[in-house]
Amino acid sequence: MKISASIYSDKDNDILSTIKDLNDSHVDYIHVDCNDNLNVFADIETIQQNSHIPIDLHIITSDARRFYPALEKFDIDFVTFQYEDLLDKKLTIPKDFTGQLGLAITSGTDVSVFENYKDDFDFILIMATIPGQSGGKFDTVNFRKIREFKRRYPTKKVHVDGGVNAEVSFILRNMGVDASVSGSYLFNSTNINSALLNLKLNEIESHFLVGDFMRDLSESPVVFEHELSLKTALEKMAAGKLGFVMVLGEDNKLRGIIGNGDLRNGLLKNIKDLNDLKVTEIINEKPLTVNKNYTVFQLLRFIKKESRPVLYLPVVNDLGQAVGTLNFMNLIKGEL
Repeated sequence: MKISASIYSDKDNDILSTIKDLNDSHVDYIHVDCNDNLNVFADIETIQQNSHIPIDLHIITSDARRFYPALEKFDIDFVTFQYEDLLDKKLTIPKDFTGQLGLAITSGTDVSVFENYKDDFDFILIMATIPGQSGGKFDTVNFRKIREFKRRYPTKKVHVDGGVNAEVSFILRNMGVDASVSGSYLFNSTNINSALLNLKLNEIESHFLVGDFMRDLSESPVVFEHELSLKTALEKMAAGKLGFVMVLGEDNKLRGIIGNGDLRNGLLKNIKDLNDLKVTEIINEKPLTVNKNYTVFQLLRFIKKESRPVLYLPVVNDLGQAVGTLNFMNLIKGEL
């Protein structure tokens, strides 16, 4: 996951000193917030003259057309318009602009508004706190919005701004977020480099629970005992795209899972006559599970105790009922 440093969050230094610090830290992008002020392009010119780091410009305005001439003049890598503030929601970006386009939405706006922009825009910027305010807490409703957007628009990228600390960064990386904006966390740290490392690789605090960011049961591959057959298990596994399916009994009690490995072993065992394969015999009745009330710290400690790689986990409550799933493929890909 790329980290975009919000340059105006550095309250202790002038812009040239901040640029130098960011150059030295090798941050991925420089995030520039623009609250309906064309003078921001003077700072953008300063950044471009003193740094080769790509600029990530977030424009909050009621009239996007005021900014079109500057977009044609300046070679900006990422430009995002705040959806809610636009009086004219139709954005006709100049063809001379060659950067990537994003649409920013607040926590209260549904991701479906991206539908009108999907042909021309490259990413969505999910504002997890109040736009323009630094130091806010990440609103957990946005975890679901990220998952929903990625389901609707799998080829589009997701950027996140607001409340991103080391713990939130771990969760976002696990969800496959492409870039996150960090301001207060970076610049209020004693060392930008160590803060940047925490955002990219580590997890050092724990305030969120697994239940805050897991895939809900409605989003997870599930087959109930009364409908269990090899065909239904395969169909659910294929639809879920996670490499396993949970087998549930009454009241959503987790009876076990059928994973790719369980299926493969069952096929090999009955390779001479696949009609002898009984699907109930390939259920892993004692899978690894994680409680929805685990903190991120407890989750990581749990995973690190396992000698084998953990690619996914059913999530249960205190009664042993399945409530969701976690998978770690995005995190693995993001850390390579």
